[in-house]
Amino acid sequence: MTPANDPIQSVEQELIPRIDHGAFVTVRLPFVHPFGTSVQVWTHKEALLLRLTSGQTVAWGECVADPDPFYMPETTQTARHIIRDFLLPLVEPGLSMGELVRRFTHCRGHGMAKATVENALLNLIALQKQIPLHDLLGAPAKPIMSGVSIGLQDSMDELLGAVAKAVSRNYHRVKIKIERGRDVEWVRRVRDRFPDLQLMVDANGAFTLDDAPLLKQLDAFHLSMIEQPLSYADIHQHALLQRSLETPLCLDESILGLDEAVAAVALGACRILNIKQGRVGGLIPSMRIARFAAEHGVGVWSGGMDETGIGRAVNIHLQTTPGFTIPGDTSETCNYFEEDIIDKPVTLDPEGYIAVPEGSGLGVNVLPDRLMHSMVDWELIR
Repeated sequence: MTPANDPIQSVEQELIPRIDHGAFVTVRLPFVHPFGTSVQVWTHKEALLLRLTSGQTVAWGECVADPDPFYMPETTQTARHIIRDFLLPLVEPGLSMGELVRRFTHCRGHGMAKATVENALLNLIALQKQIPLHDLLGAPAKPIMSGVSIGLQDSMDELLGAVAKAVSRNYHRVKIKIERGRDVEWVRRVRDRFPDLQLMVDANGAFTLDDAPLLKQLDAFHLSMIEQPLSYADIHQHALLQRSLETPLCLDESILGLDEAVAAVALGACRILNIKQGRVGGLIPSMRIARFAAEHGVGVWSGGMDETGIGRAVNIHLQTTPGFTIPGDTSETCNYFEEDIIDKPVTLDPEGYIAVPEGSGLGVNVLPDRLMHSMVDWELIR
């Protein structure tokens, strides 16, 4: 492909504008319901936002890291340090986005910090061009399939009630979290109640290879996938497990970039990839992984990190690009927050689809009064 018809090369050639000001803004939004996984239960979303100003244009990016290191090693504080002291000094006006991404590789890891900067810059470029972000990424708008992630519930009745609510809203796919003790029987009850539901489970690394016989029992429920059952670090053991299962495995936290995706596919460790753009370094790395997966017959979907409306809009735009063929973790804003910081909450149409926000950049605007109400910290970056 030439840059003219290759969307990845095209977006890599976009030039960075002059940045006049930068600021970190930390907001804290209470969840409607606590969100529990096998690693932690969270009651609030504490999000680190990056605000970039160029002339009269203001663009936002969101860091998907948590304030704690319980889910992933990066935290909002480590991201601030890496962005301020190592990544932003690499940003120069007139530099191409592709060259910036290459410069970022000198900093090992820290994909969440890198994605924050990359997202904000691509949003800024789209705003200045007065085009939607998906246009900048070379993709037309389209209805986005919806998916909901249901955290660990305290009782079977609560789980069945949460799934029933999702089904009533016409979500295209439902994911339930599992862990030891809340596994096979819990899945059985959901499948018995909803025999035709596109259902998947997510363990967040709660099991080991010794649990293969237990996980094998999940084959009986015709799940669309089992997400990240084993350790984040062990692609090899996932390959061994996948050989014993009929159900496709999906790798999530194991995939930190294209290299891990290539290794996982080569070893047969999964048949599906969950690409969280905020974890793998941003939109450009995500598009590269999605292209690789499509070339190798591997399904791809867009994962979520309980983002505010800023990060949620980024994920929606990403899902217009080729390769994202499976309903992702993009759900209605009201599942998480009573009041978001942006003006266009995510809602579903009667068929369960999500519309791509219209307008330049992300297509959503940060509301100053809501931002001030939820803000817990502000830092000017020099």
